[in-house]
Amino acid sequence: MKKKIKYSDEKMGEVEVIKDFLPKPEELVFKENTVKITLNLSKSSIAFFKGIARKHGSQYQKVIRNLLDNYTSHYSEQK
Repeated sequence: MKKKIKYSDEKMGEVEVIKDFLPKPEELVFKENTVKITLNLSKSSIAFFKGIARKHGSQYQKVIRNLLDNYTSHYSEQK
């Protein structure tokens, strides 16, 4: 069992109230304009992306989408 916390009745000193800096919950949901497609990939590629996603607590579709977005962004800037 965990040790019980013993609280003391001491003065805390000067308290400073700070302005709320956290974003609203609706601002945390980042929606992208996406198009649903069908894409055939090799089993080894899917296994690779699933492993990466699992390691970082994400979804493999997002990993693939981010990879493609980075690729297109990189090569679009070179034109």
